[in-house]
Order: sequence, then structure tokens, then C-alpha cells
Amino acid sequence: MKGLLLEDRWAPVTSEMGFLETDAEHAARAYAAWQAGLVVNDGVAVEVRPVTAGSLEQALSALLPLTNSETQRHLFIPTRSPWTAFVENGWRGTYASGPMRYMARTLGCRGLRVVAVPHTLREDKGRYGAVMLEVYGPHETHWLNYVRALGASNDGGRWVFDQSGEPFPFERLEQYQARRVRDRFTFDMLREYLRHLGLSPFEESFYLPPGTPAWLVEKTGPPVVARKQYTLAEAREDL
Repeated sequence: MKGLLLEDRWAPVTSEMGFLETDAEHAARAYAAWQAGLVVNDGVAVEVRPVTAGSLEQALSALLPLTNSETQRHLFIPTRSPWTAFVENGWRGTYASGPMRYMARTLGCRGLRVVAVPHTLREDKGRYGAVMLEVYGPHETHWLNYVRALGASNDGGRWVFDQSGEPFPFERLEQYQARRVRDRFTFDMLREYLRHLGLSPFEESFYLPPGTPAWLVEKTGPPVVARKQYTLAEAREDL
């Protein structure tokens, strides 16, 4: 899987990413308001602050350290498009589906979940591969607010392909009949589909247009549950 963002140096953080078709600060403040409502009785404060960085990796560093159990820091990154990227500081990576589905409805915009994980599992070390794209809308659809979902993933040793919703006009439908399951939705197809949606999320230059900060949503105060902190290197040890 050639061409992953930052050559996959920030996996697992960037192995799954969320995107919202709205302004980064607007998305961050709406997300913070949602999160504050969830922890209002727990003595936890939710703060929003700009992160001015010279590079994407410097912006991602605002997420460190990574944590297990509950995430503390959530980063909204502007792009050279109408879309804002979303990542968080979970030690197993970003969980984009729930937040992006909720925020799409709240903000009245489209949301995405993008997953690109190379299959590297060998003798109980490495990762199960996955290529996934989920598109969410602002209104209820056939299933929650999913507009379209596609994915080829290794499910415990067996490759599976799933799809739901109406195909977009740009999709290569004939490829979904490929003999080898993992070829039915490939990383190259994911990149192609995302270009049709106005995104180039695996290119570093796509992020942080000049003069635009990223926005960090951070929870401070007593943790809801016990948690452990990790460096990026520690989180990557099992990869």
C-alpha cells in the first residue's frame, strides 16, 4: 500500500480519519459543545484552542501523549478544500465513525470515515488490512445517516467485502465482482473516489493552507476511567 499519509509514520493515529465538509474552527467548537454536555457532571472541562504549526506532523504532535480507554485530545485540521480533517489521541488510533455521523447531523453537512491500513500481520504481529470509505449525510437514510459505505477488510484472517447505500456515479462497479476479495475495493480506488469528493487526504500538502491553524479540543480534569499514556513509538510497537 504505497502512498499513505506521511509514509504511515503517524499510524495508528492517521490509519483512520474523519472529515467534515465545513470550517475547521466551526467544527471544533461544535464538537467541544457536544463533548462538554457529555461530561458536565464529571468535573471535566472541555477547551478549544488554535494550534499554529509549520507542518502537519507538528500539528499532530499536539495530540501527544496518546491514551487508552478514553481520548482527551481531538484535532480538527483545515485543508485545501471545503473539508476539515479529524483525528484524536487514542493509542489504537482514531475512531471516526460515531463522531462524524453525529457531527454531520448536527452541522448539516456531509461527513466521512476513511480507513487505510496495510495488511502486515505475520505470526501474531502486525495489523489486519482494511480499506474503507463511509459517507454520512445530515439526515436519516436507509440506515442511520449513512449515504454510502464500502469496505474490503481482513476479518480475523479472511477477507470480506461490504457495501451499502446507492453507488456514486464515479464508482467502478465492475471491480466489486473481482475474483480476489481484497481487490474489490483497493487503496487506489479509495484515493480515486476521494478525489471525486474533493479530497486528497494522503498528500501532506492537502493540509494546513498558509495562515490557517488547526484546532485542538482538549478535555482537562479527572479522567472518567483510569487511563495509561503512550508515546507514538510505544503505540506503534505492535504495528
